[in-house]
Amino acid sequence: MDINSTSNQILHLLHENSQLSHETIATMLGIETAEVTSIIQQLEKERVILRYSAVINWDKVEKQKVTAVIDVKVTPQREVGFDAIAERIYRFPEVKSVSLMSGAYDLQVIVEENHLQDVARFVAQKLSTVEHVNSTTTHFLLKTYKSDGVIFDDHEDDQRLVIAP
Repeated sequence: MDINSTSNQILHLLHENSQLSHETIATMLGIETAEVTSIIQQLEKERVILRYSAVINWDKVEKQKVTAVIDVKVTPQREVGFDAIAERIYRFPEVKSVSLMSGAYDLQVIVEENHLQDVARFVAQKLSTVEHVNSTTTHFLLKTYKSDGVIFDDHEDDQRLVIAP
């Protein structure tokens, strides 16, 4: 799909706030609601828009889960490169995301589990046994300060300068 200026503006607005109504977007862009609806339907059909979601500070809602960022070094396969290996990895239900990276490691895998032992079991029994996976390095997420452009626990309410003796 060729993304024109209006489609691009709609995408940016929805990325910032997926709850905007078609009517509100139309008003913001100075176009008809029917045009916004048509563009959004086309973007969904073309899989440019894959889903709508909210950014949630889970620390305030439920018991903390363990999130691991796993750097994976692989041997790319002839004719498919990293894609086939990445697909095998992203099909595991524990995996939240997989990205091809530049640098010392090839893939970055993000896994979310209930316990540290569950992450260890995933790495030892599933990830490291995938053909062409050479090595892994696991990092554990300790605290999220900002995600998807949203600052968690921002202290904007107190903007006074600190005065020290």
